Formats: sequence, structure tokens, C-alpha cells
Amino acid sequence: MDTALERQGSGLIREADILIIGGGLSGTMLAAQLLRLPGRRKVLIVEPRSELGRGEAYSAVELGHTLNGNAARMSVDPDNADDLTQWLTAFIEAGGWPESDQQHVPISELFPPRGIFGLYVQQRLAEARELGTQNGSTAEHVRGEAVDLRLADDAVMVTLADGQVLRGGFAVLATGMFPAARTPQTESSGLNAAALDPWDVAAMRQLDPQATVLIIGSGLTMVDAVVSLEQAGHRGPIEVFSRHGLLPHVRRQPPAWQDFLAEDHSLRSPRQLMRALREQCRQAQAQGIDWQAPLDTVRAHIGRLWNQASDVQRRQFVRHVRPWWESHHHRSPPLSAELVARLHGEGRLRIQAASFKGLVESAEEALGIRICRRGEAGTTVVQGAALINSSGIEYDWRRVARPLPQQLLARGLIQPGPLALGIAARADGAVLDAEGNPADRLFAMGPPLRGMWWESTAVTDVASQAKALAGRLAELQVLASG
Repeated sequence: MDTALERQGSGLIREADILIIGGGLSGTMLAAQLLRLPGRRKVLIVEPRSELGRGEAYSAVELGHTLNGNAARMSVDPDNADDLTQWLTAFIEAGGWPESDQQHVPISELFPPRGIFGLYVQQRLAEARELGTQNGSTAEHVRGEAVDLRLADDAVMVTLADGQVLRGGFAVLATGMFPAARTPQTESSGLNAAALDPWDVAAMRQLDPQATVLIIGSGLTMVDAVVSLEQAGHRGPIEVFSRHGLLPHVRRQPPAWQDFLAEDHSLRSPRQLMRALREQCRQAQAQGIDWQAPLDTVRAHIGRLWNQASDVQRRQFVRHVRPWWESHHHRSPPLSAELVARLHGEGRLRIQAASFKGLVESAEEALGIRICRRGEAGTTVVQGAALINSSGIEYDWRRVARPLPQQLLARGLIQPGPLALGIAARADGAVLDAEGNPADRLFAMGPPLRGMWWESTAVTDVASQAKALAGRLAELQVLASG
């Protein structure tokens, strides 16, 4: 394909073989895999941030905001589980991250800061770019926000917020996650307009250190918010409200456990899985082994179990099991968990099982929220000096008030995924339109495929998807050129 700028009407169109919409972990890893493959291709990565490889998850700059998985679990190379451990070893030996010795564990068990993990992703992309030059392949960052997308018989046209138009043979929706705390919603309660960003330490420094802070949600984003408050010098009460009042467990490093799901494929429903998992955990504890050991073996089978489940079974899991699954499986890094436990023990942090029902008018220097405590029929108004929305990720694209998701839905180019989690696609990532037809030139990977695989956000999942999709796109490119 000609890589020169072409003029069409009054606008300029930039040509590429493959357009990647999103330059966080998903888009960056896909680009890296494409650059490593034989063949010549031009890749354009559309990303509004100044850097690739960070996205929402790895743009944090505070050392206290760490990964919730240790280095041995977070490799971006699907063929080398020790890739991050090896990179960290060289990085630390070269003088990077001197604070790493505070964790007092081997490098494979370290929980790196997200900002440092972002550097690792960027270096792997840089190395892939060097390999790509040998075949004449390139990957260029186009800084901007994609606001519209149209499909033609032989191409995909993507329009950016500044009016620029990109034309590619294929396009991939690698949009990553839409954190509820940072995502405008089509039916907004006004929560985000009134709330502090969970990761904005600078804004938290403006608070009275003794002021009461209210937090909605008790998952890993809440843990990050508490870390941010601590680093900002906050020493006042923290009131946490979530529907079930569950805190993430601390992540430990248990010994290996037999993969019981690999041995028994008859376990298919959420109820069967939970019954078997509880029995495995009881067996482990009877042997003096951490219950997290059996739980961690489930990770490799989640995609298969979720994909083969019926909609009724999936709905049962989301409604009845999900809160406990999230708190047990998506566990907190040790240092962050220690902080939360200490503040809870001191009585400074309280967690209550209560649902957020909306904002209320309050005194000039206070915020009021209306909550309904679990088991109570009426609502209660709670006041504080500041509010943080830590309610996690918004996966329902119908509720994300951003131009591209709204345009794709309006054009009928996508449809919600199972249970409105992300968008629908085939197993190879080809996006399904409103009528269920697979696109020939539009694909998706990572968090947008949450409804297909449930756990489609973890680093290892994204890395595996990136490799598979890169191979598929390379095949299609050859077919299209032939």
C-alpha cells in the first residue's frame, strides 16, 4: 500500500496497512507482534496520550501504585513467562527502582510500580521496531482521539477529533479499559463531576489532612485511592461504601497445586465450579497449604469455562458469584494491602455494605451522598469533604459517552457482548455488527472482549491475544494483496 499522504476532497488521508485504535498495553503489544512477523507492513497507532504503552493502567507515576500481580505473572511475551523478571533484573542492576529492596523478596516476586511496567512495555515495542526495520515494517504513533469509523469494501476509514482521516486495510479496536472514575457516562449521576480522581495525588494534597473522605467502591481502585491519600499526607477518616462490603484479599505466593480443572472437563456450570473449588481449598488448608494455591489454577481455564457457559449461567455468575470472585481472585499487592489493613485496624478506614443512590445538596465545603445500607429499606445521607469514585471499570459501551463507542453503535458496526460486557466478536477477534455478521476488516482485542472471555484484561491474556491476532492479520494482509 502506498504510504504517502493522499488528498481526497479538501482533507488529507493517511494510508496504512493496519490501524490500531488505542495505544495502551493492548495496542502496543499488537503492534510489537506485527513488527516481529515476516512481511512488510505499515502500522498506525491512534492514541491521544503522549506516550504509547501506558494507557489508563500504566500512566500512574507514584511508586506506591503497583501492579496487582508479581513479576513472574506479568510477562508481555506469551512465549517467555520470565520476560518481565529478566527485564527487571537488568533494570534494577542498572540503578533503576532502588526502592525495590523494600519488598524483601526475589525479583520474580516483586510487584513493580505501574509506571516502571510502562517503561518495560515501551522498551519491548522499541526492540520490535528495530526488528521491523529489517523487513521494512514501521509502527507510528498518531496522537489523537478516534471519533468515527466507517467500513468500505476494501478499507477502513477512521476519523480523528482534529478532522484527520486515516485509511487502513484493517483496523483493530484496542481501546483498553474505560475506568468508571474517568469515563463520562450517558446516564451520569454527576458522580464523576463531583469526585476526585483516585490517582490524582496532587489534587488530594489540597484537602484538609484531617478531612473525611468518602469512597464509592471497595475493589482495587479503592486500594489505589487509599495509597494516593496516604502519599498526599491525608490522615483523616476514610469511609468506604460498596454493595457487598468486600475488600480484596492480599496476594500471596502459594506453592503449586494440581490443575484439577485440566483433569475434569465435566465441570461446566458456575455452581459446579464453586463447589469443586471450595473442596480443593479445604484439601489445601487441611495440608497446611494456602487456599490461594487451588484458586490460582483456575486462571488458565476461565476463558473456556466462560465461553462454554450459557447466558443463564453467566448471568448467575455475575449476579451471585462475581463480588466474591473479584475479591478473592483480583487480589491486592502486599504493600498496598498492608496499608489498608493498618488504616482499618486504626479505625481510620471503615467499610460499609451500602449502595450509592446519588449526590445530595450539602454545605458549601462538604459533599453529601445518599446511600442505602444493606438490609435496610430507607436511605441515609453521609457527608464528607471529598468524594472518590472507585467503582471499577465500565464495560457496557452503551453507557460510555465517548464519540467512538457511540458512533460505532449508531452505525450498527458493533453490538454489545454477552451480558453487555464489551462488544461481540468471533473467536478470532472479528467484530460482529448489529445483525450478527462478522466484519472482514474490523477486529477487537483485550478489554472490549470481556463478554467473550471474562478475564480479557490481564497482561498475559492481552499478550496471547496480541500474538494470535497479529498472525491472523498478517494472513489476511497476504490474501488481500494476492
